[in-house]
Amino acid sequence: MPDTLQQERPAYHYAVIDRAIRLIDAGGPGLTLDDLAGQMGMSPAHFQRVFSQWVGVSPKRYQQYLTLDHARRLLAERFTVLDASLATGLSGSGRLHDLFLRWEAMSPGDYARAGAGLTIRWGLFASPFGETLVMATDRGICGMGFTEEMGRAAAMADLCGRWPKAVFVEDAGAVAPLVEDAFGGGAAALHMIGAPFQIKVWEALLRVPSGHVTSYSQIASAIGHPAAVRAVGTAVGRNPVSWLIPCHRALRKSGGLGGYHWGLPVKRAMLAWEAARADVTEG
Repeated sequence: MPDTLQQERPAYHYAVIDRAIRLIDAGGPGLTLDDLAGQMGMSPAHFQRVFSQWVGVSPKRYQQYLTLDHARRLLAERFTVLDASLATGLSGSGRLHDLFLRWEAMSPGDYARAGAGLTIRWGLFASPFGETLVMATDRGICGMGFTEEMGRAAAMADLCGRWPKAVFVEDAGAVAPLVEDAFGGGAAALHMIGAPFQIKVWEALLRVPSGHVTSYSQIASAIGHPAAVRAVGTAVGRNPVSWLIPCHRALRKSGGLGGYHWGLPVKRAMLAWEAARADVTEG
């Protein structure tokens, strides 16, 4: 994301883009720039500048990425065949450097303790995909969920349930720098909890480039369990740090969006956002 806009009230612009994406999604192709700008309380020129710098394309162009057949176009043009030689898992000290992430998986002992002895800080933040609940240990982000579809209480219960014995402290100030890295293109540190099979699925997701997609069956084949498509789908849905581990890039072979733990409107917005920016980069 451009430095000038990152320095210019990023939380405000996250909220603007979130509202704009939802308006575009609901309004369809007949929604004009003037209509959008008026609903955002901005001049058309200023709104177009903010939107284009954050998303990478104009609001009008972005509308094309929210059409129902966009997922099918992604499958036809940007389908990623995953490398079948994925690692068999991560140890407690293992790290995967990919997509600007620093990843550290919990040891089997930590996993068995279900977060006992850990303090997890959390806060609610604006993002381009709606209000975001973010949780972090001292080692990095351990939870990220989106509240717009499911609500705050359900999102909180969902993420807290991943670490049932941890102590949770509301401290948005401590988490904010990690959130800025996560959405601003910095190096986002992750501290993950998951069973070995789940971690292998999440590693596979990290190999799907931004702006591209893959299928649940491809992931199953890539991790050496070609018949475990349903189990892969469950593991994708249990991803504790949505967006950073890009479960939204997994689609059905038919071109359908499939499920999404935080709501299909959020998944569609993420795919459209990434595809728009990829088109600009490739163009």
